[in-house]
Amino acid sequence: MPVSFWSDFRRFFLRGLAAVLPTLLTVMIIVYLFRFVHNYLGVYINAGVIYLLVLVHGEWTDTELWTVWREHMYLQGVGFVLAIVGIYFIGRFVASFIGRFVWRLAEKALMRAPLVKQIYPNVKQVTDFFLSDRKVDFSRVVAVEYPRKGVWSLGLVTGPGMRTVSEATNSDLLTIFVPSSPTPVTGYTVTVRRDEVIDLPLTIDEALRFTVSGGVVVPPGECLPESRSKAPTRAALAGPTHGPSEKPQSEAP
Repeated sequence: MPVSFWSDFRRFFLRGLAAVLPTLLTVMIIVYLFRFVHNYLGVYINAGVIYLLVLVHGEWTDTELWTVWREHMYLQGVGFVLAIVGIYFIGRFVASFIGRFVWRLAEKALMRAPLVKQIYPNVKQVTDFFLSDRKVDFSRVVAVEYPRKGVWSLGLVTGPGMRTVSEATNSDLLTIFVPSSPTPVTGYTVTVRRDEVIDLPLTIDEALRFTVSGGVVVPPGECLPESRSKAPTRAALAGPTHGPSEKPQSEAP
């Protein structure tokens, strides 16, 4: 059967989009971060630099300097560079003993401020998750029966179970993070017996790609024959639930 023009166009357009989109999104994110730092920090740092130059060189006016700043694009990057350097030194300061003490006092003050105390903790949780030095160490990939028996979910082992639960059940337990699809940064944490999981020969990256794609991207060596995935289910093979002598009730007119 000949392939129509639109079908052929759609197939190759989607293939080209899949090839170009990751690069475009990467560039968009970098440009967005640059503009964010420049608009909310760099602009004000540039204004401060111009003000200092006016104080040091009395012959210059701020109007003249702003004109020069706008004519030379690279000068507008001064504020961006100084903002990056400033954030670095803030990080160095917060990492010190005095810096941690001062930062804790500042956070306590923020937590007492109206409206801010409803927003700041949630924003801090998100930023800490992505930027914290303490990373979750997933040791291996397993399959676990969750959320019920007979349904297998892909999970990442984070460590042994809690001592109290292990002693109460007299079992060797594992703590497993079950990522959700298509956003594996969220999910469920379950504690199960060690002998109730199946170790999978997958890397963490392969497991996350499998989750993000909704099971479309199957790791190499784990693909079943396509005929098996299209085979009818047991319920479909069983047919209607009523017996041979029973007739389905007709709908009322």
